[in-house]
Amino acid sequence: MIIAVVDGMGGGLGAQLITQLTAQFGGKVEVIALGTNALATSNMVRAGAARGATGENAVVVSLPKAAIVAGPIGIVIANAMMGEITPRIAAAVAGCDAHKVLLPVSQTHFEIVGLESRPMGTVIKDAVNRIVVLVREKEGC
Repeated sequence: MIIAVVDGMGGGLGAQLITQLTAQFGGKVEVIALGTNALATSNMVRAGAARGATGENAVVVSLPKAAIVAGPIGIVIANAMMGEITPRIAAAVAGCDAHKVLLPVSQTHFEIVGLESRPMGTVIKDAVNRIVVLVREKEGC
């Protein structure tokens, strides 16, 4: 099973997700890093991703192979992350068959209303716990 983590900017959120996911699963699942830029990809690979790829085409080509996609909510919103999320990336993430686990990270041009403000470390831990449940369900464990 492939879990794709998509991130941009410096890849910090993605790196934290990957660190916790690889600690949780070891080698049972393949966690891949899909960065919108080389720095994000590099940081996620250093955090433990099995492999990584960078850029719009890499994201679009890799997503159909993933069972789960995780990242900040901006990955489904065109022009989020200071323009790093292209309309094609946003459409590919939103339209792929993978289950999406999106973290509520505010952007300058949109806000998420109705969510309580919580530390990002807690949100990341919740996302990892949800992914663990999804993997168990998909594998029938």
